[in-house]
Amino acid sequence: MDIKHRMIVFDAADIDAESAFWAAFLGGTVKMWGDRWRAIWVEGTWALGVQSAPNHVPPDWPDGAPQQMHLDFYFEGIDAHDAAHEQVISLGGRLLKAADDRTAARGVQVYADPAGHPFCLCWVPRAAN
Repeated sequence: MDIKHRMIVFDAADIDAESAFWAAFLGGTVKMWGDRWRAIWVEGTWALGVQSAPNHVPPDWPDGAPQQMHLDFYFEGIDAHDAAHEQVISLGGRLLKAADDRTAARGVQVYADPAGHPFCLCWVPRAAN
């Protein structure tokens, strides 16, 4: 089997807000493919898709209804994590659950993108040089 693309596609009621959020966070660009589809390109590669779903209902995760899926992004050290946190918030993301212990060597915080899709920003110890 020769699969040409492997793609994560988010459903969203507002595909422009959703695609702008992910393009900005990932450092990419948005390509419009008709009225119901957006593609996010990062470094010349198709990274994510956003499909129009006018009746999309976001999950109530992590404490409510089960999630549909989520992405994890890992950063070396809490400072890099905090910079990503600030970027997510400035782009319209929301913090859903803060870390219990921000002084721990490893941790995670849960966020939602503008359409309510959950994702995690995680920190791990810096690699030894």
